[in-house]
Amino acid sequence: MTKQTTIEVRKTVLGETRAVETDAPALSEGEARLRVERFAITANNVTYGVVGERIGYWKFFPASGEGWGVIPVWGVAVVEESAASGLSVGERLYGYLPMASHLTISPAKLRPESLFDGAAHRAALPPVYNRYLRLSADPAYDPSQDETRMILWPLYATSFCLCDFFIANDWFGAERVIIPSASSKTAIGTAYAIAGEQPDKILIGVTSARNADAVRALGLYDEVVLYDDIEKEIDAAAPSVIIDMSGSGEILGRLHRHLGDNMRYTSNVGVTHYDEAGMGPDFIRERSAMFFAPGHIQKRNEEWGPGVFEAKSMAFFAEAAEKSRGWLQVRRADGAGAAQGAWAEVLAGETPPEAAWVAAIGT
Repeated sequence: MTKQTTIEVRKTVLGETRAVETDAPALSEGEARLRVERFAITANNVTYGVVGERIGYWKFFPASGEGWGVIPVWGVAVVEESAASGLSVGERLYGYLPMASHLTISPAKLRPESLFDGAAHRAALPPVYNRYLRLSADPAYDPSQDETRMILWPLYATSFCLCDFFIANDWFGAERVIIPSASSKTAIGTAYAIAGEQPDKILIGVTSARNADAVRALGLYDEVVLYDDIEKEIDAAAPSVIIDMSGSGEILGRLHRHLGDNMRYTSNVGVTHYDEAGMGPDFIRERSAMFFAPGHIQKRNEEWGPGVFEAKSMAFFAEAAEKSRGWLQVRRADGAGAAQGAWAEVLAGETPPEAAWVAAIGT
């Protein structure tokens, strides 16, 4: 009997975790068991936990007890056992996984390059999360790129979507783009995307004193402004949009108050994902909205047709990932305890912006 280990978090206290070992269920016809090799843990996964109830992230991988949840992660898995036609033992897949050692899926819509998990409990969830790339079938597949893919692809896909969204809306008439939490990887990806598509846009990165030197060293932002200097250094007379990675009501309130009518639009991307209750009286709600990348991807797939969004976004990712090699530092956590420790560090905001965790639970 295969044993599987899953890391669960208490939904109301994300820092409380437990490693649960169970017997893996016997496969039914049409199912396959994946062994999760490695997965990334980033601030993106913290967001999944913070908004798990509102967006439905807890529904992907049900936990073993009431009040507990399983954080979704992005990673690489190998088919360990298969009762599904067209999916062979040993095949490697990339996609949405539990923070666990194993996952049982019901492969559906099998194509040479991808497949979907057709499990009933995932049917109503965003398709982008149910799709798995069949790495073994890709002639250009390079296993040495696995960790870069699992860390950066989910973040840079959002970056690509953000840039595309603002271009489609003609930047709401703004001349400048202000990005709070400019050291975050999604912010860096967004800066790469904007620089490639709209190099005339002035990019202002807002960050902490601790991260300022690292942000300046990237050479991506025209200006780097400390949080304490927002009112002093940001010109309130220039029409601006804000792409917020911070989720800080205090910072957004100050920016909105400072810019006034010249705050043309704010996309809330960061960890609190548009929690209006915490945004304060100066937050301009009528020109702000939460940004949900899967919704944008689905919209573009309908407008552009099959495969177009994927081709464009993957071309961007390949270029941006290559640029990121100079600064990205991978930290590895092996075993359930180490993975729990990595999660705790990321949750506390203690992982440096240039670093990222890749974990393996094993059994």
